[in-house]
Amino acid sequence: MALSSKLSSLPGIACILGPTGSGKNDLALRLSENFPVHVVNFDSRQVYRHLAIITAQPAKNDLHKCPHHLYGFLEPYESMTAGRFVELARECIFQVKKTGGLPVLVGGTGLYLRALARGLAPIPEVPGDVRREVQALCGTLGPEKLHRRLQEIDPCYASRISIRDRQRITRALEVYQATGRTMSSWHENHAPEKGIELLKLGLELEWEQLVQNIWGRIELMVSMGAVEEVRRVWTMHSFDKNLPGLTCIGCREIIEYLEGRLEWEECLQKWFKSTRDYARRQLTWFRKEPGVHWLKPHQAPLAAELLRGFIRCA
Repeated sequence: MALSSKLSSLPGIACILGPTGSGKNDLALRLSENFPVHVVNFDSRQVYRHLAIITAQPAKNDLHKCPHHLYGFLEPYESMTAGRFVELARECIFQVKKTGGLPVLVGGTGLYLRALARGLAPIPEVPGDVRREVQALCGTLGPEKLHRRLQEIDPCYASRISIRDRQRITRALEVYQATGRTMSSWHENHAPEKGIELLKLGLELEWEQLVQNIWGRIELMVSMGAVEEVRRVWTMHSFDKNLPGLTCIGCREIIEYLEGRLEWEECLQKWFKSTRDYARRQLTWFRKEPGVHWLKPHQAPLAAELLRGFIRCA
């Protein structure tokens, strides 16, 4: 039996979504006090090994409270795609359910969640020569300039991704060059597969509070050693700042500081702005997501009630 069929025959899966700094993992831990929760990551940056601080992976104390999956397993030089995530997540969810656990997806990468729930658009394989050409161009011009080119070609898709997201920017340009169609066009014309039933719990805060949380998180990362963490990975890989793992927000800014191109205060402000802009894009994406139960961080009892009812009906 195909894994997708096995998954669809099992009870539904819970999901906690929201922007960075909204307290998603905290809510999952609260739920683990009353349910056999296994947290399954769906954040595209928290998959990287050696970058636990800068990507805000769960703390060691939190890892002891309930099982966590798909965190910190990928080397910084490896790329993670939505397709690979779906394969890993489906297998992980099936294994958790098989042992009687309750998988709770936690993260902020909307594309990964959508790919898991609806399947992926059947985009053709890009020829190797096209991929090499686009990758070389990115190495010469940098992801920011290629993002501006993508905005002209596919403004809808470009608005959803960071100007420093080398992987998605180059992928979109490769697809356009190889097929003559934009990534948005491929996604729009994709008929959804039979999806996995999801209980979607969304965390929302007042914008001012979220901004304060983001700044507090950056200060905490610095105090925990984020600069040294990025320095170690950067030097360990021959000072290659284009490593997929080093495209995480904060890494590029810290590297510019280490290179002497930014003063420390400039680095912090740029890092803060990048994180704040990312949070805004996440909110835009998730507000379009159907069927989300929006909650405040203090409404853990309501989240538990919704989860209990969902399990009962699944």
